[in-house]
Amino acid sequence: MSRALNSVPRHVGIIMDGNGRWAKKRLMPRSYGHNAGMKAMIKISERAAERGIEYLTVYALSTENIISRPADELEGLYNLLRKYFGENAQKLCAEGSAIKIIGDLSALPPDVEELLKKGEANSPENARFTLVFAINYGSRSEIARAANLAAAKGGITEESLENELYTAGIPAPDLIIRTGGEMRLSNFLLYQAAYAELYFTKVLFPDFTPAHFDKAIEEYMSRERRYGGSR
Repeated sequence: MSRALNSVPRHVGIIMDGNGRWAKKRLMPRSYGHNAGMKAMIKISERAAERGIEYLTVYALSTENIISRPADELEGLYNLLRKYFGENAQKLCAEGSAIKIIGDLSALPPDVEELLKKGEANSPENARFTLVFAINYGSRSEIARAANLAAAKGGITEESLENELYTAGIPAPDLIIRTGGEMRLSNFLLYQAAYAELYFTKVLFPDFTPAHFDKAIEEYMSRERRYGGSR
């Protein structure tokens, strides 16, 4: 049951790590790195759409980030969303692409929550490409939430649990990329990534170009996927 070689993944997830270290190397505040990372993410999403990838999920802000990051850094991240999200969401939708938000938005400033929900609501149906933002997202809390909802509706099975995940209706990720040199998933799509291929690179995210993205895709396309089966 292996996926044919040389096929483009339908769904790619990216853990965008290294913004802070990138800024520190330049003796700049972390906000400088987050700004550069946002610009890099826009370029990567454009390349993903060009390559025929159907879903790109970017890990923008974790539940742990909300708890542990200083208030001024979080405000800087919210300001980046205020600065970039509306205009780029409108551009994506005009090009026939869609936006989906996964995570608990209730902890965000009301105007940011409204901005994100508006971008999602204005997305076209049957889009050829969907950019998924994981914001105030944590996979463990997502699974616990889904289990409670499924139990309340009659029982927990794989199907009922999956129907209550934030990603319901989205195919499981084929490939997860992590930049910045760390080699772990950090609470990102743990249930969904059961059989995903993993790709780690030392490149810090602001330096992660479409060419680096292409390299990850080519690496994925060279692998044989067995979904737990033998050769």
